[in-house]
Parts: sequence; C-alpha cells; structure tokens
Amino acid sequence: MGAARFMTGMLLLFMALSSGVRSCPPSDRAALLAFRAALHEPYLGIFNSWTGADCCHNWYGVSCDQETHRVADITLRGESEEPIFERAHRTGYMTGYISPAICKLPRLSSIIIADWKGISGEIPRCITTLPFLRIVDFIGNRISGSIPADIGRLQRLTVLNFADNQISGTIPASLANLTSLMHLDLRNNLLSGPIPRNFGSLRMLSRALLSGNRLSGPIPGSVSLIYRLADLDLSRNQLSGLIPQSLGKMAVLSTLNLDFNKLSGPIPVSLFSSGISDLNLSRNALQGNIPNAFGPRSYFTALDLSYNNLKGAIPKSISSASYIGHLDLSHNHLCGKIPLGSPFDHLEASSFVYNDCLCGKPLKPC
Repeated sequence: MGAARFMTGMLLLFMALSSGVRSCPPSDRAALLAFRAALHEPYLGIFNSWTGADCCHNWYGVSCDQETHRVADITLRGESEEPIFERAHRTGYMTGYISPAICKLPRLSSIIIADWKGISGEIPRCITTLPFLRIVDFIGNRISGSIPADIGRLQRLTVLNFADNQISGTIPASLANLTSLMHLDLRNNLLSGPIPRNFGSLRMLSRALLSGNRLSGPIPGSVSLIYRLADLDLSRNQLSGLIPQSLGKMAVLSTLNLDFNKLSGPIPVSLFSSGISDLNLSRNALQGNIPNAFGPRSYFTALDLSYNNLKGAIPKSISSASYIGHLDLSHNHLCGKIPLGSPFDHLEASSFVYNDCLCGKPLKPC
C-alpha cells in the first residue's frame, strides 16, 4: 500500500514538473499581462481567457512555439467570424495603446493587432529588436507617430501592414533593407517625403500599397527591379515627374494605380504592350498623345486616362487590343472620330465627355 502511494506521488510530481516545462515561462506571461493592461476592450471580453499560469493554452489569440514553449504569435483581429464575434453580433472596438512590453517576448514571430479602430499611441520603437518577427500587422487603428527609423533591422519580415492609421513622417530609408518582405501596405496614413530611392532593393515584394498619403518627389526607377511585383498602388499622393518607362517592362506587374498625383510628361509606350491589366493614370498632368501602341498583348480589365492633358486622336491600334473592359478617356483635349467596333461598342458617353472635339458613337455624329 505504501509503495502504491509512493508511486502515485511520484507520478503526480512528474506530471506537475512536465506540465511546468510545457507551459510558457513566467517572463512571457508577465509580458502578455503588461501588454493587456495597456488595452481596453469593453464589448467582447477577448481577454477573459487570459488567466492561469500557462499562456500557451487557451489564451485567446496567443500561440506558442511547440518546441521552446515561448510565445510566438499574437493574433487579435477586430473583424472576424469567430464565435466570440458571432455571439456579440458586432465587430470589435478597443482603445489604449500597444505596450512596449511586447518587446519582452524574444521569440515573437507575428503580431497582428488589426481593425480595432480605437487603439492609438505610437509603434513601440523596441519592436525592431525582435529578431524573429515575420509579420507585423496593425491595420485599421488610430496609431500615430512615425515608422521606427531602424525598421530595416527586421531581416525576417515578410509582411508589414500599417494601413488605415494616422502614421506621419517619412518612409525610413532602412525599409529597403527588408529583403524578405513580400507584402507592404502603408495606405491611408499621413506619410510625407519621397519614396526611398533604393526601394527596388525589396526584390521579394509582390504588393506595394502606398496610396492615400502625402508622398512627393519622383517614382524611383529602381521599382522596376522588383521582378516579383504584381500590384503597385501609389495613387492619391503628390508624386511628380515622369512615369518611368521601365514600369511597362516588369514581368508580372498586373495592377498599376498612379491616379490623383502630379505626374507629367508623356504616357510611356511600354505600358500598353505589357502584362498590366488594371491601369489607372487619371487625375494627373500627363501630356501628349495616347501612344498608338496597342496590340494583341494589350488586355485591360480597366484603363483610366481621364482628367489629364492628353491631345490628338484616339489611336486606331486600340481596336487591336485583345480586351478592354472599362475605358475612361474623359476630361482631356482629345479630338477626332471615336473608332468603331470593340471596345467602343459597349462604352457609354461618360467615357468620352469633356474633350475638345471627339465625335461619333456614343457622342454626337461627326
């Protein structure tokens, strides 16, 4: 009987010790609780599960590395289809700030604090000391201040998303050191100054979304060196100068949005025989003729050249394009007869109005 009790005691002791090894270290738990203390979430109770000694199990939005049992991921999304949101019949709302305590999680690989609408304060400067970070996503909050100047230290970073905040200052030159970066989204902030000249060093980048800021200066020619880039959105800024001819020679670029800027000069011929299918150059100060460079390779789901200073006739080669879904040439200085046939047979007058002397269907007869 005594031996049985001894064996049972040893078994319980072993289980306690092994569960302690499997649980997160007290330093990680303390860092998470300090992070939570800086935030206020009044409606969903997402932090109600953050109790007990083991933050690796059943703490909402927290996951740990299976080998080291250190906190690896924090994923808190304010818009989700998870049951906690379904039961509340609402999206999330959270106030407070992102505490520098997260920098005391040395194995952190991803931090997603997205779409909470009310989180303010600045991006913790110390975030650049976390060597294993792959994903930083703070979209949809009210974060202000600047992007940390040494953001380029995060050599493993693949996703950087600060969109829909109130971040100001310039894009740090060190950002171009993020050679593993695949997705960059800085849309709808208060960023100013130039796009870094060495932006083309981001060779792994597939999406660069910088629209809705106050960026100025030229489009760096080095952008065309990013051979994986499929989506480039620089719209709604104050960019000036010429559109680089080399953009039309990029292998996989399919979406190019440069609308609402101060770009001038001619439209590069290369853009019409490229792989770009969604091209928006509207609301700039582009001059000259529309290049007579359309051909079988020209396939546009949308082509918008409206609100510029384009002159001359609509090029005849546009009829040889394999497809043009939406076309807008309005608010220019175009003249002459609108060509017959595709794509013009399905377009409305709004695509051609406010030019100098265009005529023919769907406008008045010539």
